[in-house]
Amino acid sequence: MLSGGSCPNGSFSGRSRALAQVLGPSKEPFRSPATIRLFSWNVNGLRAVLRKGELQKFLAEYRPDVLCLQEIKCKPEQIDYDFPGYKVVWNPAKKPGYSGTAILVSESDLLARNVIRWASGGTAPNGANPSAPSGIYISGLANLEILSETSIAVPEGRILALEFPEFYLVNVYTPNSKPDLSRLKLRETQWDPEFLAFLKELEKTKPVVVCGDFNAAHEEIDLARPKQNRHNAGFTDEERQGITNLISAGFVDTFRALNPDAQRYTWWSHWGHARENNVGWRIDYFFISKALKKNLKAAEIYENVKGSDHCPISIELDF
Repeated sequence: MLSGGSCPNGSFSGRSRALAQVLGPSKEPFRSPATIRLFSWNVNGLRAVLRKGELQKFLAEYRPDVLCLQEIKCKPEQIDYDFPGYKVVWNPAKKPGYSGTAILVSESDLLARNVIRWASGGTAPNGANPSAPSGIYISGLANLEILSETSIAVPEGRILALEFPEFYLVNVYTPNSKPDLSRLKLRETQWDPEFLAFLKELEKTKPVVVCGDFNAAHEEIDLARPKQNRHNAGFTDEERQGITNLISAGFVDTFRALNPDAQRYTWWSHWGHARENNVGWRIDYFFISKALKKNLKAAEIYENVKGSDHCPISIELDF
């Protein structure tokens, strides 16, 4: 466990550092409700989705126990909204208006205890506790470039993890390979294998739930036009293999497990009325450790929720 701010032991080959931070004393025992509803949403700019009123409407209608956000593109001090009923954990990018993750946890459930944020070169991101013990090192996850041992990285805020009683929750915004595939090699050789190694390290302690924008469709059923996109970013062999490797390592694609034949999507291009015509991609996922498959009761996609070029997704776990 990460109780008291400790991290799971183990190290890989890199320079990025995971730092644990205790959220604070809870008024209740460290336990989950019988059923927990977890949501994930790439909001493509938190300030924009709040300005439109779409996130407020979503929270009021669906009342998630936990909501993982990706691509928040802001720092906490730039948000003029207090998220009533939720505790918010942040991992913003250092670069303004770029990347970043956050997790909202319902205060009524008092679920989460510890936070794992990512820094590199020994530099703690905003809000992390630099004195907390650390034990997981992953190269390049923060700044997505190969560093020398003395380099100081620029964190992109792409990974944020919480400890829950029955599992770890990992929120991830996977780097896009870019239209010219300039980041494809980095993703194939560095990000995907080392992120998987991180998940397996956590799994030694307790099961893992990992969600977010993986920036890749896995199979042809997961995008409307697979043949036209065969070698494009998001559907290259290398990116698809990264997801195959996750599944081969024992992680379950929750939506596909419960909906083996469904052609539903989570992201649509801004061009060509793609959303209106449902020419989309399923690139947002919840994966769970096999040990949690017996607890999986539902997996859903919310195509009708607007406010971003992505839509929210969710799973329901019953304990």
